[in-house]
Amino acid sequence: MFRIRRVYDDITPANQDAIAQVQEILRTQFPLLPRRDIRKLPEQLRNPLKYRFRAIIFIAEGVRGHVDGFALLFHEPTLKFGYLDYISAAETKTGGGIGGALYERVREEALDLETIGLFFECLPDDPTLSRIPETRKQNARRLRFYERYGARPIINTAYETPINPGGDNPPFLVYDDLARDIELPRDTLKEIVRAILERKYKGIAPQEYVEMVVASIKDDPVRRRAPRYVKKPPLRIKRTVAADKRIRLVINDRHWIHHVEERGYVESPVRIDVILEELAKTNLFQKVPPRHYSEKHIKAVHDHRFVDYLRKVCAGLSEDTAIYPYVFPVRNRTRPPRDLPIRAGYYCIDTFTPLTGNAYLAARRAVDCALTAAKQLLEGYRLAYALVRPPGHHAEPSTFGGFCYFNSTSVAANLLSSWGKVAILDIDYHHGNGHQEIFYERADVLTISIHGHPRYTYPYFSGFAGEKGKGEGRGFNVNIPLPENIGGDFYRGILKDALKRVKRFRPRFLVVALGLDTAREDPTGSWTLEAADFEAMGEMIGALRYPTLVVQEGGYDTRVLGTNARSFLAGLWTGAFAP
Repeated sequence: MFRIRRVYDDITPANQDAIAQVQEILRTQFPLLPRRDIRKLPEQLRNPLKYRFRAIIFIAEGVRGHVDGFALLFHEPTLKFGYLDYISAAETKTGGGIGGALYERVREEALDLETIGLFFECLPDDPTLSRIPETRKQNARRLRFYERYGARPIINTAYETPINPGGDNPPFLVYDDLARDIELPRDTLKEIVRAILERKYKGIAPQEYVEMVVASIKDDPVRRRAPRYVKKPPLRIKRTVAADKRIRLVINDRHWIHHVEERGYVESPVRIDVILEELAKTNLFQKVPPRHYSEKHIKAVHDHRFVDYLRKVCAGLSEDTAIYPYVFPVRNRTRPPRDLPIRAGYYCIDTFTPLTGNAYLAARRAVDCALTAAKQLLEGYRLAYALVRPPGHHAEPSTFGGFCYFNSTSVAANLLSSWGKVAILDIDYHHGNGHQEIFYERADVLTISIHGHPRYTYPYFSGFAGEKGKGEGRGFNVNIPLPENIGGDFYRGILKDALKRVKRFRPRFLVVALGLDTAREDPTGSWTLEAADFEAMGEMIGALRYPTLVVQEGGYDTRVLGTNARSFLAGLWTGAFAP
């Protein structure tokens, strides 16, 4: 068994290892390939301008991350064509359907990129061009394979003229129109052939050779060789969302154990249900079961005494008991009360976030989900969504509040920071005071919060524009407090400026604290955003093209919560994967 996924960069350990294995396949399967061409593969991903093609790598990944095969596609967005440079199984994995799966994924990508089709070279099955019979048989097998998809050599050109006179096996130029019956204009092919020869064969093909081949293209429209091996119609592309492009969805499957059935408590289990109901209407998501992680990840951002207290106090409560803090140590925090329930105010910032028998367990599982989703980015996926409750962005290093117990978003961001800079963008209606306090003195995590002004919005004591960070973190905490009554147009203008700050930071990962309480008539907010606004916001964020983790925070109007979540995530997907 194997899965096909795209390798976008060489940032994460999983991608670094995959690229190294692709390079090994190139060394073993293409022994005559210059070593410099193999070494430059990571740079081709990072610097498309230098090579004048956008490199796209797909791998067939088997057990424990072993690369069983790969395809290297070059995309030319101006001329709108794809050039398949290499497709190969590993030395011990040939004949297992890997080549077919990779080629079908490449065709899907070429269609999604709105190209006119795929071009690639294939060695000839013509006795006048391939003199050795056994080699010619191998060439014919490859041409037969591609002909199943309608990909056939272009004829009546000098493309298969050897660069060095007398050379054997000069390649055909093969064209796959992706089963769309496209008539390829002569002048278009001339531009494409020039691009291939001048870029791929730079320093190898003399300019007079390039001009000779381009001038030899006479047919208009271009002609391809008649089918020689396959009489059936070409295989068409199934228009689905490729598995490696789907948003990895991790759901807190134990969120319902934290159910405070008291009048006015809006952070209810139905929030997850209505979101899932709407997400099921799309094919953009791939569910991933949450994994259990050590408490050390929580204690990396929360004070260990606070974590230990929350575990102990909740363990001593029954499932149907809810204790609200009512004594707060304003004058002296050095001596916490001995009685654990009374000590709640020592660790809490408000009077409406209760401790229950399952609060710790539900919050712990939410952290597990956020970490599981973060690990999906480290495994090479681009988008992941942790659909969790209780939320977490109000939880500070030593305090809980605002329905939040552990800061799942910050725990996940802290994990990702081990592999590079992280930007946290909090778009909840309320200030992300937890992220601010956790990362206030760090320069490797940029925290940006767009929220209602604290003079009228919870948590009231933080979120002012002058709070910019401290020490090394000075300038890496950005608060954008906004007026009480705003709409979508105004908000998107603010978001645009915030995203410019993210781009200047140049993070390796983006973590979005998704609050949907900015919606019209949300019981905890005063703004008027609607589904179309959330979709536009998602598209703006996705267009940054960073590996992005979304963690669910607020949003309490269950009449529109699901629709707004689906709209945001659909926009995020469009922005991330648009041609």
